[in-house]
Amino acid sequence: MRIAFDARGINWYKGTGIGTYTENILKNLISIDNLNKYVLYWSGENYEKFKSKNTTIRMASKRYHRFFQEYFFPKDIKKDNIDIYHISQNGIGLSQNINCLKIVTIHDLIPYIMPETVGKGYLLKFLRDMPRIIDEANAIITVSEYSKKDILKFFPISPDKIFVTPLAADSIYKPLNKNNCKEYIAKKYNINSPFILYVGGFSARKNVSSLIKAYEKISNEINKDIKLVICGAKKDDIENLIKMSCNSKTSDNIIFTDFIPTEDLPVFYNSCEVFVYPSLYEGFGLPPLEAMSCGTPVITSNSTSIPEVTSNCAMLIDPLDIDMLSDKLYKVLTSGEVIKKDLSIKGLKRSLEFSWLKTAENTLKVYENVYKISQISSNII
Repeated sequence: MRIAFDARGINWYKGTGIGTYTENILKNLISIDNLNKYVLYWSGENYEKFKSKNTTIRMASKRYHRFFQEYFFPKDIKKDNIDIYHISQNGIGLSQNINCLKIVTIHDLIPYIMPETVGKGYLLKFLRDMPRIIDEANAIITVSEYSKKDILKFFPISPDKIFVTPLAADSIYKPLNKNNCKEYIAKKYNINSPFILYVGGFSARKNVSSLIKAYEKISNEINKDIKLVICGAKKDDIENLIKMSCNSKTSDNIIFTDFIPTEDLPVFYNSCEVFVYPSLYEGFGLPPLEAMSCGTPVITSNSTSIPEVTSNCAMLIDPLDIDMLSDKLYKVLTSGEVIKKDLSIKGLKRSLEFSWLKTAENTLKVYENVYKISQISSNII
């Protein structure tokens, strides 16, 4: 097969779930598949590690992305006799002029379910284009059974058209020497106390405000100095959260780090007392799995896809119940090492069931299945 892959999301969405997915799925596909040929549409730098005997990299300017999507890609796909075109960013940018088999990865339908948490421009584009994308795609890949149910809820298509390929944590997320990690955090980030950790975005659906309120409720009840460290680039609802924390009686103990380089995230996960992720909605939710891969105790939501990922290996809470979150936090932080050790062992064991290699193998099976069906249909016609 000749497969074209829209790899622009690796740089465009770096640090997000879509960027992480695109990079890891493509990296592993290339490593396991020496039979098929890949044409990668790329934007930006850092493409050297994707060069191989069976890949061709074609540059596409971000500034003129519409030209490339509507004219260059369709023309190039036709000229190269491409069999399958895979677009990984929810199908956004899929041209009607593409004349080969089309596979799209739809991570979630947040614009349909929580439209108030999405930027107006993206919301309008998503709602306008998604029905066509769903209709034109020969196959849809999604990242959880929960997301598959959501797609079927909004679109009357055959379940057989949707393939679930769960995500995974990168291999850098693993147990490390905790004392060394704490020393590194103290030296580089000036965080010298034990801390609760949040890593992720600041859209309203991430529900970080509930974590701040829960922390405020228990801060005086804990007999030791424990900070709340919130990691993530300063965007979305971050200013309101900072203002909220400044007005809190615990403001001196709440630390916003801003963007953290990927290589430092495993160090944060290994240094914290507990990782908390009270999100209201996730198509998959990588941060809890990353934390579990580091052997870190996790408190997270009991809703949407998250229990599917964490199973019974994390402490689950109703993300809208601040009292429940504060109670669980207090329990983990004050009950010695027994609960933390139990969550750590269970979480680490569960995380081993996910791998990007397995995700890539399942994706390749989707390609082969779609291609085989098309060949049978062609012969019948």
